[in-house]
Amino acid sequence: MADEFLIRLWGVRGTSASPGSETVRFGGNTSCVEVRCGGKLFILDAGSGIRKLGNDLVQKGIVEGVILFSHLHWDHIQGFPLFRPFYAPGNRFEIYGERKATGTMEQIMAGQMSYPYFPVPLEVMRAEKHFYDISAGQTLTFGDVAVKTSPNNHPMGCLAYRFEYKGKSFVYATDTEHYTCLDQNLIQAAHKADLFIYDTNYTDEEYSGQVGFSRIGWGHSTWQEGCKLAEAAGVGQLILFHHDPDHSDDFMDEMERDAVSRFKNTVAAREGMVFRL
Repeated sequence: MADEFLIRLWGVRGTSASPGSETVRFGGNTSCVEVRCGGKLFILDAGSGIRKLGNDLVQKGIVEGVILFSHLHWDHIQGFPLFRPFYAPGNRFEIYGERKATGTMEQIMAGQMSYPYFPVPLEVMRAEKHFYDISAGQTLTFGDVAVKTSPNNHPMGCLAYRFEYKGKSFVYATDTEHYTCLDQNLIQAAHKADLFIYDTNYTDEEYSGQVGFSRIGWGHSTWQEGCKLAEAAGVGQLILFHHDPDHSDDFMDEMERDAVSRFKNTVAAREGMVFRL
């Protein structure tokens, strides 16, 4: 429907895919989120979750869409070569992400599919593809949909995306590390957002090294910091995202309960979840 604003989760893990009996309820695929608004298809990141999204889209026929990369670490691009709509002539995609020192978006995506990493080169994908290099602070416009970008605190850079459509807003802010004070860029980006997806890879205890070893400087945050940001930004709902591959379903249940006690309208992301704004 042209007027709908829908968000569907296809991959919610970080670092690496983690299939198995201990992650079956929350899911083991890495980051991929489908957004439908303004009659358009948007895809956030191409982690392993994009494979199942692609299979779903193939069943629906010809596909046009926009793919927005937060950044180009492996867990966010590993599903790119397995996205079936790329191989069908007649499909069309616009692909956006930050240019890196090693090359343009197109060069980097072609590189991960070159010998010896993958047996099929980018040129075999027969869909029409247009690559665009962007940077933090830009606003992208797609008809009635505005997509604002802002910087995340992550090694080698990362973008957060804010979607605005017909008075509703959704923010995707994965792969970011909090500071000793609240991140003012993120507070501004998430201000009064109806839905706020945030990187909660760790607990405070894991992050600081009270449990295991220190993760300071790794570029990820905690559910406790997510609750603080959600409250400061006045968001409608907080979604815990980018789950650690070693966090089992039972661990995630406990994390979700703890987060709800701090910020009531919180839910831990599960594959297949759908949100309608």
